[in-house]
Amino acid sequence: MYIERLEEKAKIIESLLEQSNNDWEAVLFHMLAKNFGLKVNGDAFYSLASSVDFSILRKVFQNLNQLEALLYGQGNMLNDAVEDPYYLQLQQEYAFLKQKFKLDNQGVLPIQYFRLRPTNFPTIRISQLANVYHLHHDLFSKIINIKSLKEFYKLFSTGASEFWESHYTFDKVSKPSKKTISKSFVDLLLINTIIPLQYGYAKYKGQNNHEDVLKLIQELKPETNTVVDKFQSLKPVSKSALQSQGLLQLKNEYCDKNKCLQCAIGNTLLKL
Repeated sequence: MYIERLEEKAKIIESLLEQSNNDWEAVLFHMLAKNFGLKVNGDAFYSLASSVDFSILRKVFQNLNQLEALLYGQGNMLNDAVEDPYYLQLQQEYAFLKQKFKLDNQGVLPIQYFRLRPTNFPTIRISQLANVYHLHHDLFSKIINIKSLKEFYKLFSTGASEFWESHYTFDKVSKPSKKTISKSFVDLLLINTIIPLQYGYAKYKGQNNHEDVLKLIQELKPETNTVVDKFQSLKPVSKSALQSQGLLQLKNEYCDKNKCLQCAIGNTLLKL
């Protein structure tokens, strides 16, 4: 069931690869950006990533201020009158980059704060994403060769920039705290981006890495969401992300398509 789910994601990755002129690094960036936005801002972050040619991002990876300015600016997050040195520097950097690369962000979807915990605010997630790429310019080549969960945690062991240690938004000081990427967030990146990408890349190369991806997904805790919770209320079966992903695929392929008679769980429920 889980491999079927990966097959569906591999088709999406193939489409992204065509749009990105066979640039796997660009595909990874688009997928990571969407997942850093989580459910609330996933589409907005994806539209942000799509608004800048990846070749431009490559040119600014080494300069963290420019990279953050580019992402915040394209996300329409630098339009307010905030009298803070960090914010004013970002505005200045973005104005320079916008003119230099003739940037356009008219198609970027509005970024939301509603229904988000402060640690998931888009300001924080964008800075974390920028820091990941500032540290790892060749992120795809690293991700595709890692097989250990411990190594993935180490790869993403970074956080937001220093300014965000005392802020969640640009205009308000908050209680000091490190905004590091948590292991639970890395787990989400693995489930939704990294493992599907490893699978899709192996398939593109004509290779079979089923054993590796299944081993990795089994090391992760199951997701917590309404779909998985409802299945669990019937009978607790989800002990790892492998099972929870299988349940999501079961819902997509059987529940949503009213194929109850072709489903073992559906048949059992109908007999009750």
